[in-house]
Formats: sequence, C-alpha cells, structure tokens
Amino acid sequence: MASVEKMPMLKEGYETLTEELSRLKTERPLIIDAIEEARAHGDLSENAEYHAAKERQGQIEASISDIEDRLSRAQIIDPRDLSGDKIVFGATVTLLDDDEKPVRYQIVGQTEANAKAGRISYNSPLGRALIGKKVDDEIEVTVPSGERFYVVSKIEFI
Repeated sequence: MASVEKMPMLKEGYETLTEELSRLKTERPLIIDAIEEARAHGDLSENAEYHAAKERQGQIEASISDIEDRLSRAQIIDPRDLSGDKIVFGATVTLLDDDEKPVRYQIVGQTEANAKAGRISYNSPLGRALIGKKVDDEIEVTVPSGERFYVVSKIEFI
C-alpha cells in the first residue's frame, strides 16, 4: 500500500489554506447560479458568459481538491517546540553572504514561501542546501542568478 507523503507546514500556513478553502466553497454556489443564468440565455455554443462561468467552476473545483489534499496531508510544525544545533523545517536561519552581509530566512512549506518576506521553501535550492547544516557550515547553492555562497551564522527556533 502506498504511503501518503506528509506535507510539513506552519500553523499560519494551515490557517491560510483553511481560509482559502472556505472562500472557494462560498464562491461555489455563486458560480452555479451564474451558469444557470447564462444557460437561460439560450444557445450555449456562442454564450461567452456560460463558457466563462464553466471555466471558473473548473478552476474552483480543482483548487478545492488541491487544498483539501494539502490539508489532509498537513503536518503542522511549531518552530518553538523545536531545538537543536541543526537546521530543520521551521528554523529561522541567519546567513552571511560573500560580503559578510547577514540575510535571514525561515524554512517553511511550499505554500508559505515568500522570499521577499524572508520565508523560503524547504524544497527550494537554498532550503534543500540548508537542511541539516550547523552554525559555521558553508553552503554553496545554484540559484537563477548564479552561484551563491553563504556561511550559517545563527539558527533560531522562534
């Protein structure tokens, strides 16, 4: 029997997905009404409103299915419950780049990633390179802009 792969995420990420699922389920009956209204206009082959509503319905159903799958596989991790000297999911890491300039990232799930907010996915090239590293470890990672080098200067669980 195939095992279901757990999807680690922070509590905030879980709550965001739950809110999005609720919003989509609220939109569902509105789309059904729009389809019925467009269908009442007659010939469906040339009915742009009908086709747009059907397309939106397909998008909503696909999104609902995807979010329900993610939530069913969610493994909620609270970084404050973690400790240790290695970088793991949920850790907040301070790195020094080539210019000794500090950059700070939290290792999060795919749906929570936002590099501008300092949150990178554990599946990203940098995230994969960081997992398991300790303070003073050197990291070389290939990113779209080229090769980057970092030194781990601090690991926090906040």
